[in-house]
Amino acid sequence: MRFKRPLIAIVTAIAVITGGCAFVTQPLVKPIASPPAGVDAAALEQHVRELAVTLHPRSVDSYANNQRAADYVLAQFIATGAATDIQKFEAGGGIYRNVIARFGPAEGPLLVIGAHYDSCGDTPGADDNASGVAGLLELARLLAAHPPPQPVELVAFALEEPPYFRTEAMGSFQHARGLAKQERPVRLMIALEMIGYFRDTPNSQQFPVAALSSMYPNEGNFIAIVGHFGDFGATRRVKALFMGATDLPVESINAPASVQGVDFSDHASYWHFDLPAVMVTDTAFLRNPNYHTTGDTPDTLDYARMAKVVQAVYAVAMVY
Repeated sequence: MRFKRPLIAIVTAIAVITGGCAFVTQPLVKPIASPPAGVDAAALEQHVRELAVTLHPRSVDSYANNQRAADYVLAQFIATGAATDIQKFEAGGGIYRNVIARFGPAEGPLLVIGAHYDSCGDTPGADDNASGVAGLLELARLLAAHPPPQPVELVAFALEEPPYFRTEAMGSFQHARGLAKQERPVRLMIALEMIGYFRDTPNSQQFPVAALSSMYPNEGNFIAIVGHFGDFGATRRVKALFMGATDLPVESINAPASVQGVDFSDHASYWHFDLPAVMVTDTAFLRNPNYHTTGDTPDTLDYARMAKVVQAVYAVAMVY
């Protein structure tokens, strides 16, 4: 990674090189304060239960439920009074939909906040990723009540999970490609990927590379902001806004996609088109033992801390 001002780089980043890979974290970040937004933790739980119980499973193998999940998101967006849209595309002989809600002015660089609504196989997918979608729906309510000063697009993506993961059939790839074709300026994309699982017990947090264990807490009680090297500044600013919006511990990292987990969500689709993007996550399989299992149920999530994540994302939508 190259810095224009090496002396500043020393105090704004700590780099570790191990096994041929470099990792950058952002210490000494000054919080950017924002007013509270009144996130409704009970509403978050209700959305998760609707998606993970009533509409279980939501995978491509259960096409009808997958479509009902899209219908549910659309109805919730419409109920806020937001301008809504549907982006349809074909995959595997079926028609799938990205569900979109727009807030703020029509013109200007766009902030995209997205989460995938499909689940993996027959899993309930409460954390993965009903939690992220619930966050989108609560954000829609908040942004409708207090419109942001910049264009914000909330997108519920189809087809993040296998067998379409890392293919052009991902809903996020379709959306990112559309923005690139339109030459629409994108200020930042944020992927909400599993935001509901937290644990305070020692050694409840794992890491893809052993060296990282000396740089981050071993308790799984923080939210993580993940970006690649090109999005170092974006990662740092999002972290500052998160820190100023909530008392939830916030960690961040910039690392190459070769590191396991760094590109494991919809933000990577935007990297493909050179659009700035970060992932907000509870770190998925590095913390949650229920990842991609039938144990990923609503009762395993912490809705109070999930609400703090949504509060922080709302601050980004209003200030970034």
